[in-house]
Amino acid sequence: MAQQAQSSFDSQFSCEQMPLRDQVEAAVQDGTTPISRLLRLMFAVDADATANENLRLRLRARIGAPRIV
Repeated sequence: MAQQAQSSFDSQFSCEQMPLRDQVEAAVQDGTTPISRLLRLMFAVDADATANENLRLRLRARIGAPRIV
């Protein structure tokens, strides 16, 4: 069980090394991304003055969409 948690942590950490746009794209495509992760990404997008408005809109739409289990 600890091995699975470690690999999940590693994948999240490696994901955070990606550019913000790629992180948002991956989160939007993955229907199982937790709302907490989506909200952290939204905070990062709002804080980034260079972020594209389309990126904000896609992320907002994903936050409002039902989670796929």
